[in-house]
This record gives sequence, structure tokens and C-alpha cells, in this order.
Amino acid sequence: MGNPSKDIPWLAIFDAYDIHNHDFDKEPFYITAKQIKTACQDFKKTAEKEVRILCYQAQKKDKPQVFNEKNLFLLPVKNGYYAIIKGQGYTDIPEINSEPILYDAKLDFPIESSLVGNSEMQHLDFAYATGMIEHFAGVGKLYLTIRGRKYTPEFSFRVRNTLVEQKSVQTEVDAGYEGKNHVILIEGKNVKMKDVIIRQLYYPYRKWSKDTTKQVLPLFFEKRGFEYMFWMYEFTDEYDYNSIRLVKSARYIMT
Repeated sequence: MGNPSKDIPWLAIFDAYDIHNHDFDKEPFYITAKQIKTACQDFKKTAEKEVRILCYQAQKKDKPQVFNEKNLFLLPVKNGYYAIIKGQGYTDIPEINSEPILYDAKLDFPIESSLVGNSEMQHLDFAYATGMIEHFAGVGKLYLTIRGRKYTPEFSFRVRNTLVEQKSVQTEVDAGYEGKNHVILIEGKNVKMKDVIIRQLYYPYRKWSKDTTKQVLPLFFEKRGFEYMFWMYEFTDEYDYNSIRLVKSARYIMT
């Protein structure tokens, strides 16, 4: 299945620049935001011509049909520049079947303000304030040090045997924590996710691996009902986009 609002515009883009005949086994196809906008300028609906919307492919379900048919995915490689790449761009978020950890924060007073609303950031703030993130990470005391958008340094990586080079792409994590020997980066969601584009874990991982001397641990987090759910990943080869591996996972319920 594709994504109906993106299927026809992306077919128009592929037709306009003869992408159908590109040899993706040899190299990615690089395309600019300006080229995308030009190819889609005659469409009437915003969702069919807005570059930001067309290039949002955070989950497999967001991909247009032509990408599914050709086993392609999209990555930003510079502000206003994208690479269309052949290969597996996503990692599954597996169900956590282990029994939930009944967690007692042992706080001196109840935290109320973090329970108002339903955003990823507030759920992470609550998990941090109660010590839950430190408990799951298991690397000692952590301090909140990273939040918001940053730009990546220049780095290259492989997808299969294809070399991809990127520089100065805007990236962000929902929260980042530093300990004595580790940096913990968390991508958080407040809805159930079946999969996520690896880029959301890989780009911040590469940035902070380059900007610090400490071991960087990427985490994925979800708040589902009363449960706080964590997945810890690692990249066994920092230059290999697809070397992502699940280290451990757990779900917590506050008592």
C-alpha cells in the first residue's frame, strides 16, 4: 500500500526527472526541494504540492506507492536536498511482551503538572523526574542536557553498498541526557508505532557521537495509557545505517 495523498505527486516527480530509469543499485538519486516544488506546481491541494508534507515519511505507511514498488526511501542530506535510496530505511518497533515493571518513584511529593496534557515531552519529563529513565538505561546518574533542534556535522554512511553523504541537516531529539560515560538520546511518541525511520535515531546518534567523547545510546519511548515503554538500540557499525540492533526493552507502570 502507498499513501494516497502522495502517490500521484510522487509519480509526477518521477516522470519529470526520469527517476524510473535511474540505477539505484549504483547510487542514490539526489533531488532538491525546488525540483519537487516545480514538478508539483500544478496540483491544487496543499498536501499534493507542499514539499514538507511530500517528504514526510517517518513511517512505512507514509511512503508513496512508487517508493514501495521500487524498495526506496527518502533521506534529507542537506537543507533543501534529499536522497532517494534503495534499501531498508525503517526499523520495526517490536511489542514488549515481558511483564511490566511496577515502579515506585519514592518521591517526597506527588508530581501533578507533568500529568496535564498529552505530549511526548511532558511524558519524558515525568519519566526523568521519577528516575524511570535512569532505571531503564542503567548507566548511573543522568542530567538533562539536550533538547530541541540542532544541525548535524558532515558525515557519510552506507546503505547496503551505497555511499551517502550528508551535511548540515536539521535534526532533533525529544530529550537528551548526559551521564559520566554516556549520552542518552530519546525519540518519543505518545501513540503506538509499528516502525520508525532509522534516520530519527541514526542522525542524532552520529551527531552526538562526533560532538562528544562518550558512548551514545539511542532510545525510543512511547506512552501508552498507563504504561511507559522504552526500547534501547545500538548501531554495531557507526558507518552502516542498517546496523541498528535492539539491545533491550521494558515497560513500566507507576505504583
